[in-house]
Amino acid sequence: MKLSKVSRNLHTLELGKEESNLAIISDLHWDNPKCDRVMLKRHLDYCLENEIPVMIVGDTFCLMQGRGDRRGNKSDILPEHNNAKYLDSVVDTAVEWFSPYASILTVIGYGNHETGIIKYQETDLLQRFVDLMNYKNKSNIFTGGYGGWIIIKKELKGNTTMSKLLKYFHGSSGGGIVTRGAINLTRALEIYENMDIFVMGHIHENSCRNDVRDSVQYNTGKRNYELIQKQIHLAITGTYKEEYVDGFGGWHVERGAPVKPLGGRILTLTGRRYRQEDSDHYEVLIDSHKFPL
Repeated sequence: MKLSKVSRNLHTLELGKEESNLAIISDLHWDNPKCDRVMLKRHLDYCLENEIPVMIVGDTFCLMQGRGDRRGNKSDILPEHNNAKYLDSVVDTAVEWFSPYASILTVIGYGNHETGIIKYQETDLLQRFVDLMNYKNKSNIFTGGYGGWIIIKKELKGNTTMSKLLKYFHGSSGGGIVTRGAINLTRALEIYENMDIFVMGHIHENSCRNDVRDSVQYNTGKRNYELIQKQIHLAITGTYKEEYVDGFGGWHVERGAPVKPLGGRILTLTGRRYRQEDSDHYEVLIDSHKFPL
């Protein structure tokens, strides 16, 4: 894996011949007592053991217990953060907890919880977290945007490399109990051009679908244009914050929200070479699945 920065919300991720996966997680809300850290650790350990790079699409942190925050709840703060340097303590303890995974973390985007702190507390905790992670671990983690792009370059057999464009966006508004984010994905198809992959979080769902577009592309081998059916993989990543519990009460229950699926997704890019019309063709098949544990 090789990661580089093109601009503040455009990065390039190069995967070798033996690398086919990218784990995409979001909505960790790591500093909230309701975060299932046992599951999160299990998933990150799985990625570490299998050398799977990880990107985070917003809301790594919850950060709602600061002075003057109307969302604050005394039950939603961990003992190690219940001090006069609340925001600093979240960053310090997070760096300690995430450091074993510094080598596999790639791009960490902003969510509404991180941008809310910039707006009301005038400090960028996500950037401070990434800077301190890189300083202490000599790692190469980048902050992305609330939305941004990643150019994924997949090395195939025969020294052939193919590129796929991943568009990420943390998300906006609600997902809807009935549609579960399907409308959000359709909106993305109307907003963004040329993407092969779209991922979002925010609404705490966990699903994927494949859309197809009738299109035209230039074939450099034939030096001519050809008709293609462009495959687009769209995914919504789940949360690691379990708010429903037994349905007794609380903000999540009182607003009529259901039990939400926990965990992220693993994006798989499989290279394939095939022969057609007396010439070799290459393609990358894209899919995603929930963590297997």
